[in-house]
Amino acid sequence: MAISRLQAILVGDLVLPSNAEDMSEAAKRVYWNDMFTGRLRCEIPPALKSLGEAIILSGAELTELDWSDNAFGPDGIQSCKDLLRNKSCFTLKELRLNNCGLGTEGGKILAKALKECHEESSAEGQPLALKVFVAGRNRLENDGAVVLAEAFRLLGTLEEVQMPQNGITHQGISALAVAFTKNTNLQILNLNDNIFTETGAACMAEALKTLQKLEVVNFGDCLVRSKGACAIAKSLQSGLHKLTELNLSYGEIKKEAANEVAKALAFKEHLQKVDLNGNCLGQGGCVLVRNTLESFHKGAALCSLSDDEGSEGEDGSRGDDANENEEIQEDLGSHHQGEELADPELQIKGKAIICSKAGVSSHDLAAQLGNLSFSAE
Repeated sequence: MAISRLQAILVGDLVLPSNAEDMSEAAKRVYWNDMFTGRLRCEIPPALKSLGEAIILSGAELTELDWSDNAFGPDGIQSCKDLLRNKSCFTLKELRLNNCGLGTEGGKILAKALKECHEESSAEGQPLALKVFVAGRNRLENDGAVVLAEAFRLLGTLEEVQMPQNGITHQGISALAVAFTKNTNLQILNLNDNIFTETGAACMAEALKTLQKLEVVNFGDCLVRSKGACAIAKSLQSGLHKLTELNLSYGEIKKEAANEVAKALAFKEHLQKVDLNGNCLGQGGCVLVRNTLESFHKGAALCSLSDDEGSEGEDGSRGDDANENEEIQEDLGSHHQGEELADPELQIKGKAIICSKAGVSSHDLAAQLGNLSFSAE
């Protein structure tokens, strides 16, 4: 679609006029999110390419580009790459691609476009200085995360990164952690619902030591476990004085490690929210963590612990809540299988049906059933 054919495109809050000169001024922030909910997949890439060409021809200098909630996949981002590496994006500050189904291939295409944009803009004396990158729910996995980490390391200007729910394991997390150390202005880091394990958590903990401007850290549902939580706690002790929110929920963290995290927050003057819900603290652990934070006058920052999953020792020993559940099960199942219950209100008497050989007929089974008697006395 040539620009002469763009009479006016109404997209969210933005109207792109048909006049190219006016368009250059108008297209600073482009909101193309949630556009392609009712289109065939084969129709989306040509449409994206045409929209990108219109921006390029207009000579616009974009500062924000939002393509979120468009399931265009790798084919869609392939159609966007010409715009992303064009001079119209040399001035880009915010790029949002949440829930676009990029996959690993789309991640690679995106990373390559960002690196090319940075190289070409640097050659013209105005390096790409992207500040906000959002790409949650894209199935980027390790391959996509690693190549994007290379682009992030090259940029070095990021202030907000949100990549939740991408299936990234410790290999990808470790690569991202190294890249983040080159982006020391990071203020918001959201990697919720990926798979750190202790290895990835340890690498990220090292990165946190260099990210002293961080305000929001969201590693919820990332399986950091107790060792990972202790490593993160150690990093918190040495800095991050601007921290306002910390999310380590649903990470299989035991009470001792959770308490180390709580103690590490003692001197965080700006702290507003601490989420440790859904871990393995047990009733005693919940009280311990709450008391620790309250001793620093930060008890109000602690989120609900209503989904705590009980405790289990690091050596595999059962915790208080587990022991309590065990005792309940013992009470309920104290009678051995086959033993006649003493309850006078309900008695089951008769013979067991045992099929000791193959080929037992339905008539034989029916005869055995007839010998059983059920009585409520």
